Amino acid sequence: MAVAPLPAPIAAELDRLRPAGAEVVDAHTHLGVDEDGSSLTPDELLAGLDAAGIARAWVFPLHDPQRAPAYRVPNDRVLQWAAASGGRLVPFCRLDPADGPLPELERCLARGARGVKLHPRAQSFAFSEGLADGIFAAAEEAGVPVLIHAGRGMPPIAEGLARAALRHPRLVLVLAHAGIADQALLVDLLRDHPGVLYDTSAFNVVDLRSLLARVPPQRVVFGSDPPYGDPAAGLYVTLRALAACGVDGDATRAVLGATARAAERGGPLPQPTAPAAAEAVALPADCLRVWGYALVSLGALLTGNPLGALEGVELALAACRDPAADGPGHDLAVLADLLAAAATALSDPEGRREALHLLFLAAGHAATVPAPA
Repeated sequence: MAVAPLPAPIAAELDRLRPAGAEVVDAHTHLGVDEDGSSLTPDELLAGLDAAGIARAWVFPLHDPQRAPAYRVPNDRVLQWAAASGGRLVPFCRLDPADGPLPELERCLARGARGVKLHPRAQSFAFSEGLADGIFAAAEEAGVPVLIHAGRGMPPIAEGLARAALRHPRLVLVLAHAGIADQALLVDLLRDHPGVLYDTSAFNVVDLRSLLARVPPQRVVFGSDPPYGDPAAGLYVTLRALAACGVDGDATRAVLGATARAAERGGPLPQPTAPAAAEAVALPADCLRVWGYALVSLGALLTGNPLGALEGVELALAACRDPAADGPGHDLAVLADLLAAAATALSDPEGRREALHLLFLAAGHAATVPAPA
């Protein structure tokens, strides 16, 4: 996961936004290899965490070609890597509900696993089928969290997942990717479950702003999704979103690490407050234009269309050409620098991952600029 360092102005703002004394835990990271060609080693992950000033991370296997039977081989790798990390990597076991999940969960817990990862898209199961109930019950009894993919590529999942979760009121359930597969309905149906959390690993920061308007910040945990996401870029965008929504220092510390630490220890979660902000998101028109074009470019890159991504970058750069945007610290100037760097990266086939992270930064920055009074 070789990603260029954050541009200097972005890195400086990240330092300013981080509350004093905040320990950051990345609650969504992968290790190993994936069928899609992605991979991440422990050294690469730790280097990414170090670059972002992140203390610890929850780790689980990718969709490993050697997953049969029961994810035993990739789970063992993650357990070994975590044991060698000096406590910085917190191991979760990945389970397939159709392939001996309960004996594998028991085996992994005995070896030090502190949580469970389920991926209903990759493992092709639905919560309405009842396949996860035994896993939920065992995790509830063991006092370990269950993190579930709830992002893109999913059909609506809220009703079946909510019914299963409500049967286990002591379970800590982490819905990944801000629950975007069914965000509004998930929040509504699971409102009375005391242990439902959402992680911040979403490409569109407006999804995160919407989430913060719906749930207490103490029920949100930071996650960056490497190797697909970058810890430093994810942390920057999360802190920008929290600041734009008016989340205070104590609640921000909960999002960054305190809630995740409580969940992995099996202790009580931080006391929730009210959601952070109104649901309406107001942005300056020029930043709204940049955000839209940057998202078009991100979507093109994610679907293997670098030419379409470059066209979106060019339109976003044009939106930055505003005579009112004077001075190097102006938001449009910052955005123009990020977009120009993304355009340069797109010209190199080896630079497309860097371009993706730069576009993510640009879209996240543009969608968290305060609207003029």
